[in-house]
Amino acid sequence: MPTTTLQIPTPDGPADAFAAFPGDGERHPGVLLYSDAFGVRPELEEKARELAGHGYYVLLPNVYHRHGPAPVTELPKHLGEEIRPEVIERLMPLIEEHTTERVLRDADAYVRFLTTRPEVGPGPVAAIGYCMGAALALRTAAAHPDRVAAVAGFHPGFLVTDAPDSPHRVLAGLTARVHLGLSENDMTPEAARELEQALDATGVEYSCEVYPGTVHGFTMSDTDAFDASALQRHWDRLLPLLDRALNAG
Repeated sequence: MPTTTLQIPTPDGPADAFAAFPGDGERHPGVLLYSDAFGVRPELEEKARELAGHGYYVLLPNVYHRHGPAPVTELPKHLGEEIRPEVIERLMPLIEEHTTERVLRDADAYVRFLTTRPEVGPGPVAAIGYCMGAALALRTAAAHPDRVAAVAGFHPGFLVTDAPDSPHRVLAGLTARVHLGLSENDMTPEAARELEQALDATGVEYSCEVYPGTVHGFTMSDTDAFDASALQRHWDRLLPLLDRALNAG
């Protein structure tokens, strides 16, 4: 599976990125993959490779690019519960600085870059994300309804907040098919209802599913939250979604 590292031009300087794609010389649908809070690392690169093996060009940008190339902080090979709070504490200032304005500026740059790659076909693209990346994917899809036909988020964070620009409040332009795979502790019932009401109002095809027996981070094999059966369920939901949205006709 061919892979490469790239520099994506953005208004705030170049963003380093990892890309994986089929090696058949053909053009394939594009997928923008947003990482979880821990950022680009081997775990996410492996997900990009696996997804590329199903016939997609997968672009994985470093969302913390304003602070340097990935990884922007030292990460252990396994993000166990004993080290997780310390790592999150180091990353929290970067997360808080990643404002909606920055997210949307980056999204514009990422979508423009992805859709103009010579390996990417002329059709629509998808945006997917894990943890906080789910919110970035949803914002990207809402901001680019003419380009993003599918959006998926797994063990999502920050989808329903009190902020005036909370992701669930900015979905009016959304046209993409949506799947959200939640852990049992990702969202209160009240927040889940609020999110589903917001999605209902868009009229898009969507599913919000709680994956039984899971905790936040269940797709990530380099964390204690990993659940192999839930990871497979994630692929079982994601791949048909992408196929319907990006390979129609």
